[in-house]
Amino acid sequence: MSKNGLTPVRTALPNGVVVLVQSTKTQPAVAINFAMVSGSVCDSADHIGIANFVAHVIDRGTSSRSAEALAEAFDNRGLSFAVRASRHRMILACNCLTDDFEMVLELVADIAQHPSFPDREVGKRRVEIETAIRRDADSSAEAADDLVRALIYGELHPYGRRVSGTLDSLGRIDRTALIDFHRIRCVPKGATLTIAGDVNPSAVTDTVSRLFGDWSADPPVPVSLPPVPEANGRRRAVRQLPGKVQADIAYGFTGVARSDPRYHGFRIMNNVLGQFGLGGRLGNTIRERQGMAYYVFSGLEANIGPGPLIVRAGVSPANVDRAIASIDDEVGKMGADGVTDQELTDAKQFLVGSIPRMLETNAMIATFLQNSEQFDLGMDYDARLPGLFEAVTLDDVCDAAESLLAPDRASIAIAGPIDEDVEGAVSP
Repeated sequence: MSKNGLTPVRTALPNGVVVLVQSTKTQPAVAINFAMVSGSVCDSADHIGIANFVAHVIDRGTSSRSAEALAEAFDNRGLSFAVRASRHRMILACNCLTDDFEMVLELVADIAQHPSFPDREVGKRRVEIETAIRRDADSSAEAADDLVRALIYGELHPYGRRVSGTLDSLGRIDRTALIDFHRIRCVPKGATLTIAGDVNPSAVTDTVSRLFGDWSADPPVPVSLPPVPEANGRRRAVRQLPGKVQADIAYGFTGVARSDPRYHGFRIMNNVLGQFGLGGRLGNTIRERQGMAYYVFSGLEANIGPGPLIVRAGVSPANVDRAIASIDDEVGKMGADGVTDQELTDAKQFLVGSIPRMLETNAMIATFLQNSEQFDLGMDYDARLPGLFEAVTLDDVCDAAESLLAPDRASIAIAGPIDEDVEGAVSP
């Protein structure tokens, strides 16, 4: 990296794969991050969770390598290979030594292009996913998060449903469906291969062209996100989980898309609300001064579509109503009055100061560049980011708060040992 920031080399292969290479010399290691446009938004109505299922099986054998051979190739070199499906991407990621880079990239290319989805591995991974779904259903934090997303977006919107699907939808997904999803959705068009580490960019581009250049497939059919339902009033749902010692609250709104020009103002607003210091205004009031919460913070998930802003809190079951009232109070105050000059200055300094920490490792650099490409932020986004934060005005942040933070439009989900008879209460 130069003193002025990242200097990635960007190349687009004829088949649509975009290659980003950032050379670093801090250690003889390389991070590989390969993302395909095949996340859970691509799930069909009958096969909710199929992208996640494919991500769990794609590395369990290829047309030329068995699951055991792949595992041995990674294990012998002490490598951890991870695959996950997010809302919009399926990501294959690995860190390796520079000496192993070409061999590992060959494995990644084979896994991405030629998975065999063996029946035995499909069965094993199905059981693992079923177990995870049951475990999350019994987690008050996960249950509250699921409920609030369904309240905000509706259960049919891709942002309102679980990436992993349900036990019912999982039962309808067979090996043929996995193969078809991979063939139709896991394609070179729109894919991004990001490599950061001790490598020569021109040599890497030649290797990538050899391993990925002959990959061909029909371009994927674009997925259009449905509009987000308008929040016309306050909504509430409760999932009763007897036997738990803690209740979890998820309190949310529809936020903004990552492409929204107001994004950096919203990010500063969220930092003041629930992230700065020990949790922003929320943490200072509810956790520190009132001592009501085990944790409390807010998160802004801007995405291709308008992602949510969610306040999360873990409290004693006896403090649920008091905690929600306190969240209402802080959210309402910021929505009505905005933030102060000092809060704006503190948040800017914090966010600008955190930029180097986002780029401390090769894996973090690869992820940063992957996101920059996904959201069309530009390859110099890290260098421009401080100026983008500094350009945000007090009015920008106050307008963001006013447009979003209204307790009478909040979606509120509670999960835990809640003994109440309320409309919207659901059992596990």
